[in-house]
Amino acid sequence: MDGAPSRVLHIRKLPGEVTETEVIALGLPFGKVTNILMLKGKNQAFLELATEEAAITMVNYYSAVTPHLRNQPIYIQYSNHKELKTDNTLNQRAQAVLQAVTAVQATNAPISGTTVSESAVTPAQSPVLRIIIDNMYYPVTLDVLHQIFSKFGAVLKIITFTKNNQFQALLQFGDPVNAQQAKLALDGQNIYNACCTLRIDFSKLVNLNVKYNNDKSRDYTRPDLPSGDGQPALDPAIAAFGVYGDVQRVKILYNKKDSALIQMADGNQSQLAMSHLNGQKMYGKIIRVTLSKHQTVQLPREGLDDQGLTKDFGNSPLHRFKKPGSKNFQNIFPPSATLHLSNIPPSVAEEDLRTLFANTGGTVKAFKFFQRDHKMALLQMSTVEEAIQALIDLHNYNLGENHHLRVSFSKSTI
Repeated sequence: MDGAPSRVLHIRKLPGEVTETEVIALGLPFGKVTNILMLKGKNQAFLELATEEAAITMVNYYSAVTPHLRNQPIYIQYSNHKELKTDNTLNQRAQAVLQAVTAVQATNAPISGTTVSESAVTPAQSPVLRIIIDNMYYPVTLDVLHQIFSKFGAVLKIITFTKNNQFQALLQFGDPVNAQQAKLALDGQNIYNACCTLRIDFSKLVNLNVKYNNDKSRDYTRPDLPSGDGQPALDPAIAAFGVYGDVQRVKILYNKKDSALIQMADGNQSQLAMSHLNGQKMYGKIIRVTLSKHQTVQLPREGLDDQGLTKDFGNSPLHRFKKPGSKNFQNIFPPSATLHLSNIPPSVAEEDLRTLFANTGGTVKAFKFFQRDHKMALLQMSTVEEAIQALIDLHNYNLGENHHLRVSFSKSTI
């Protein structure tokens, strides 16, 4: 990547099927792209940026992070040309793509009247990206993600989590255009050499709800948020399974991390949880629930680090059965594909809820608001496992207007 700086960059070793839009996307985060020339037969391209400064920033960035297109490493260096003189008849298609992408950048509005039908020029709907990291042989932290994605615009919030044994993140930009540019430039790229491949999609969520600033989640607009002691105090997976009683403590076994002890408020709740959950499918596995010989879950001694494997939920605000005689006792049903939703604010429509639940990884088969009360609805996922996952992810989800969604299994069908 040597040679005298120039605003024209020479890009080599391009995959044969690569498009103009993908090449343009490499330059978009660094400034305006003013011209492009594809040498298809040679698997090369020239990309002209508006300023030399933008080109220098781009070369410096890609010398630290090897650029990839279609999972192949490519090479970028300064060109001997100081500007690109292209024959417009030869390069008409590339010019059309360039105009379309530039128009999206400028207006974030749909393009009409161009012959370009590339996904890259359709404007982004959501400022939130869902990021999955493949081949994660080296740890990727929240700070690494922030550093990489900040090059495309202001990153407001990040939530990281593990799902189906894969590290994933939701990342919210201030502007959907920035999210689109980041997706174009980074999807399929490796964070480190030959590992940690980014798979990026738009999330259906348009706003993230971050409760804690720590190594798992962060809201950069709210430095005042508590840290939750380095762990979100309410792991949603545990908090939500208060469906059959009030979970007091949870201990994941140190030498057998696929097993845990869960202490309920009383023996009756333990029986309820066992009878309803034993044999159900979660995260692709059948879970086995039996009564333990232990009477209580011991908390780790003061000052002893047990890697966050033991948590006390005695004061959880999500307990459903604290009040004696609570009507929640009458609404205990086995896991089912149909979920009962309540506490829905008036501004939230069916489409919003369908989108939210589809985002948990399942398919929404049916939805129905209660006729007399739009604060409640029934929603049917395609399987019981999907419904369990949706309940785990979305019970207590903040729908705005100070309404936290309540989710439970329903005995009804739609």
